[in-house]
Amino acid sequence: MDLQDEADGGPEMLRGFICASFNQDTTSLSVGTKTGYRLFSVTAVDKLDCIHEGVECPDVCIVERLFSSSLVVVVSQSVPRRMNVYHFKKGTEICNYSYTNNILSVRLNRQRLVVCLEESIYIHNIKDMKLLKTLLNTPTNPSGLCALSVNHGNSFLAYPGSATIGEITVYDANNLSTVTLIQAHASPLAALTFNASGTKLASASEKGTVIRVFSIPEGQRLFEFRRGMKRYVSISSLSFSADAQFLCASSNTETVHIFKLEQHSPNQEEESPTWSAYVGKMFTAASTYLPAQVTDMMHQDRAFATVRLNMFGLKNICALAMVQKLPRLLVASSDGYLYIYNVDPQDGGECVLVQKHRLFDDGEEQAEHKEDQPPAEGSHLPAGQSYAATVALPSSPPSSTTLLGYSEEGGAQKGDVIPEHEFAEGPLCLDDENEFPPISN
Repeated sequence: MDLQDEADGGPEMLRGFICASFNQDTTSLSVGTKTGYRLFSVTAVDKLDCIHEGVECPDVCIVERLFSSSLVVVVSQSVPRRMNVYHFKKGTEICNYSYTNNILSVRLNRQRLVVCLEESIYIHNIKDMKLLKTLLNTPTNPSGLCALSVNHGNSFLAYPGSATIGEITVYDANNLSTVTLIQAHASPLAALTFNASGTKLASASEKGTVIRVFSIPEGQRLFEFRRGMKRYVSISSLSFSADAQFLCASSNTETVHIFKLEQHSPNQEEESPTWSAYVGKMFTAASTYLPAQVTDMMHQDRAFATVRLNMFGLKNICALAMVQKLPRLLVASSDGYLYIYNVDPQDGGECVLVQKHRLFDDGEEQAEHKEDQPPAEGSHLPAGQSYAATVALPSSPPSSTTLLGYSEEGGAQKGDVIPEHEFAEGPLCLDDENEFPPISN
């Protein structure tokens, strides 16, 4: 999940930062700045700790952190074709690679590092940074739209399969083969995201009115949500909750939508003979005789919960996370703030703003003010309620200044697949004395 504001063909500086992204388990927020980049911990509501400020290169337009580890990938506006990989706690560079064109996005999991250019995608083995595969002549993708599943056990990669319609190519980055093509939307794609296990993929088109969720690897449509019908919008981010029960979507409008992924049982309607249930049955019966476009609209679910931002037209990224044992919606906006909202997983509705953090000091405190006191632990939820519960190589491959990679010794033998401990309850902490060493020839 990342945020970049583009103007005149390049990222634009807004209120102190150029780009922003959450890490894979939403425990950290990274922001790129004029002077470098900053990494924040987002594991508490009342405080936003800056855990690192990197000044290795200025004008950072891409910054991605690998879970809660010390590995961070940085791309600068001044050298947009070069990717730098750092061990930020040691202050050392692991490696850097240069590509044939500007880097538009970077995605990471514990098996793969994916670099997306406008018309090609490079897949690296993250353990030694070797180039495994180059997908050449991919459909024109000026925003670098792509998604990589957090679950390295499958490492599914999704990217546009067409520049004119909303076709999704799903690629297996572990086995280096195409899995399926999904005809998702009539218009070109604008947003893609996987759930944590890599079994669901959400998408939105440039129109921004409909969000669809598909099963992976089959590509079967599971859910369809209508964000709105009155106007087209630019959806800037999609994000599943850790348990994949909820999906949030933010755009250039003032509203963030949260959808609930649940199948409606016919028995539920029979047990509640309300007017709305009656009308619903009439619609279902009538849908047999109506055009497919109309029946699709009938079967779409609207937002379960919403957030009204105090801004319009600014880009932002959103994420659903458990923070201090309660479900929260995090919104990092190009106005220079991180907003934290409470989410009621039972009743939904309007989410409550509980904290607003300024991402840059500028003589001011990071925590600007509290609009409402956070509820006491468990006050909004029933006792014990848990949110988590509820191809050929290219003719001119990228060049590297050092031949590169790193080993991980944090409980796993070098070269072995890292176990599924990144899905544990707490942030992943590795042995920083042994992981990610600089690579020598």
